[in-house]
Amino acid sequence: MEAIIEINNVKKAYQTGTVSCEALKGISLVVKKGGFISLVGPSGSGKTTALNLIGCLDAPTEGSIFLEKVDITKLTPSSLSNIRREKIGFIFQSFNLLQALTVYENIELPLLFDDVGVMERRKRVLSLMEIVGIKEVQSRRVTDISGGQQQRAAIARALIKKPLLVLADEPTGNLDSENGKAIMELMHGINASQGVTFIIATHDPVVMAYADEVIRFHDGKIAVASSD
Repeated sequence: MEAIIEINNVKKAYQTGTVSCEALKGISLVVKKGGFISLVGPSGSGKTTALNLIGCLDAPTEGSIFLEKVDITKLTPSSLSNIRREKIGFIFQSFNLLQALTVYENIELPLLFDDVGVMERRKRVLSLMEIVGIKEVQSRRVTDISGGQQQRAAIARALIKKPLLVLADEPTGNLDSENGKAIMELMHGINASQGVTFIIATHDPVVMAYADEVIRFHDGKIAVASSD
């Protein structure tokens, strides 16, 4: 299957005063389109740094990263912003929903910046709320729904622009085991039915169990890559 992400000998160092900390020490990785991938490892191992680089949220110190055969390390900030907006959905451990808005409004929000018409917005939002199972709470503010429902809303928001790639950072981290498993079933089902590529940074064994491939990070390097 065709690659959606190719990472070639990528290094990332952060400078704090006179001290340089090397978060990634030359990693190489290929992610196939339609994959369901877990990046795993202890805190500080480099998995979240790798996720941020893939998501065009940060730039490597050395090496190249190709998204659909385009070297994103050579793009302007404006071009990177366009890629984040058009091709990548993000799911965070803390949900990152706007508390002043309803569930419906949170999911709809990314479409407002693109001048999508009212009817098309409504069609997409209602369809996704049906898929993720939160249609009955669409009019509630996010502070009035459960953590599991908030994460479902966050997943719907990540998918509303029909991205090629969804990046999730510890998506089950703030959920109990039952809700965590339900969220993984949901994401895995969306991956299978819609072909959206998922890359998930996690330390949760439940998440790893759903992965097509587990990429293990240790001290800024890829330690083991295994396929289930």
